[in-house]
Amino acid sequence: MSDIIHLLPDSIANQIAAGEVIQRPASVVKELMENAVDAGADTVQVVLKDAGRSLIQVIDNGKGMSETDARMSFERHATSKINTAHDLFALQTMGFRGEALASIAAVAQVELKTRRKEDETGTLLQLSASKVEKQEAVVIHPGSIFSVKNLFFNIPARRKFLKSNETEFKNAITEFERIALVYPSVSFLLYHNGNEVFNLPASGLKQRITNLTGKKNAQSLLPIHIDTSIIRISGFIGSPGSSKKRNALQYFFVNGRYMRHFYFHRAVALAFEPFIPAGEHPSYFIYMNVDPASIDVNIHPTKTEIKFENEQLLFQVITSAVKEAIAVPSLEFDREGAIEMPVYVAGKETPSKSPEIQIHPDYNPFKTSGYRRQEQSWEQLYRRNASVDIPDAETQIEFTGEETKAETDLESSSHLLQYKGRYLITSLKSGLAIIDRQRAHIRILFDEYMLRMTQKRGISQKLIFPEMITFTSKEATILPYLLDDLAFIGFDLADLGGHSYSVNGIPSGLENMNITETLQDMVDLALETGCEVKEEVMESLAIALAKKAAIDPGKNLPEEDAMALVARLFSSSAPNYTPDGKPIISILSEEEVKKRFK
Repeated sequence: MSDIIHLLPDSIANQIAAGEVIQRPASVVKELMENAVDAGADTVQVVLKDAGRSLIQVIDNGKGMSETDARMSFERHATSKINTAHDLFALQTMGFRGEALASIAAVAQVELKTRRKEDETGTLLQLSASKVEKQEAVVIHPGSIFSVKNLFFNIPARRKFLKSNETEFKNAITEFERIALVYPSVSFLLYHNGNEVFNLPASGLKQRITNLTGKKNAQSLLPIHIDTSIIRISGFIGSPGSSKKRNALQYFFVNGRYMRHFYFHRAVALAFEPFIPAGEHPSYFIYMNVDPASIDVNIHPTKTEIKFENEQLLFQVITSAVKEAIAVPSLEFDREGAIEMPVYVAGKETPSKSPEIQIHPDYNPFKTSGYRRQEQSWEQLYRRNASVDIPDAETQIEFTGEETKAETDLESSSHLLQYKGRYLITSLKSGLAIIDRQRAHIRILFDEYMLRMTQKRGISQKLIFPEMITFTSKEATILPYLLDDLAFIGFDLADLGGHSYSVNGIPSGLENMNITETLQDMVDLALETGCEVKEEVMESLAIALAKKAAIDPGKNLPEEDAMALVARLFSSSAPNYTPDGKPIISILSEEEVKKRFK
């Protein structure tokens, strides 16, 4: 008899399975929503508290379960989706492993209320750490209510390593959106801490995409469709003009299941390559239907990685379909609020009137008007709030070049040479310094915005005509954590409700900038980097705004303004690199200059 090998208790085995399937609150949201959809529900409500730490509740009006099925559903490998091994190669449903509910019950306190339409009463089950604590009859509408409380209460280490509520809630929204995009005919609602976040009525696919991503994306959606013997592709792609530098909306679905597939993503990117600038990414919502026997969805516990047969052939089909959608965009016109135009009808007199032209007889186009455009010089921009001191010959400035580290000082008698409107070249006692003008400005502005936020002093320029910006529900979830820092930078935002904000003031010096685009980029960057540490959020906002506000390469600056720029750069605590690590200064030493003339 062996004293070494033994079977694990079910409670421990379930916790091990939970470690693969249930990684965070978003995992529970995904599994319970998939079960609700598979149960035939046409309305699914998701209720979260504390980003799912305290409560995850999913309410559906599906077919429900009998008392026996309710009890069996929490057993490992218990499923209604598979009867024979052959069923693994013809999967048409979401969850099929039979591990989700058992895994959830192993690491949380779970309550299930469920009833079938034909039953007079339903069933109540309460479990904690895989142990059934209560089972009784209950009055409930047909369907199911799953309530998952205190996730990872019995695994303190796992609970400790959960991210902040903002990050966990963002992950939960991501899972919610993926399922909502697959089933536009199902109504989905999401509540967080008593507030309604999403209310998605049953609709068509394009309307569902618009409801999730914002009305501003509706006009840029191009339909995509192709039908071959091996794959059927449908959905929408964003027009080339809607490409984004970050947080592009990119979704692949296969047989109603979200997936990640880098190879197919490359197929889409290849089709867009000639039409979008380098560094930007297209948006797409691509739905693929293939023979279930030609894919393997069982290669990853979360079922987001799928293996295909004939991937190279599918690559070509996807690229061709996207190219066709870009080349032949459909023309769809929104008639709501349109002006009625008179239509000519034969035999019927249609009143017409020649347009009246008003002429100003005293206007002289060659006479100079009293209007004069006000332009801000670099000196005004930099010296608006603080004077700039040019370092004298005795000031020692330390910085690291690309090849060597040297202590140099700016010669007081030197002049700046400007090269192609992009680089500033000045002499130092140790050689020549070549400065990237735009990157230098980014560093200067970044330091200024960080100082404003840390000292909590915003310098705002009020707008005569406020602008309005509308965010998506996902973007709106992060705004409460950004508003204070945006105010300290100089943005004055007023909440109008419905994820819309009025921009009443902007940072001083940004009067000629596209304000809504700038705010959108800042929020996108904050979403991309996350909100784990307050300082990181501040840095994300400062970097995004500095890049937007920095001067573009182009014309040379007046020498005085260029000198002011260099002075501000050398007074920075980190003049060598931009906030995201790109070099600003390159030193060409005196020895290197001499070598070039030997």
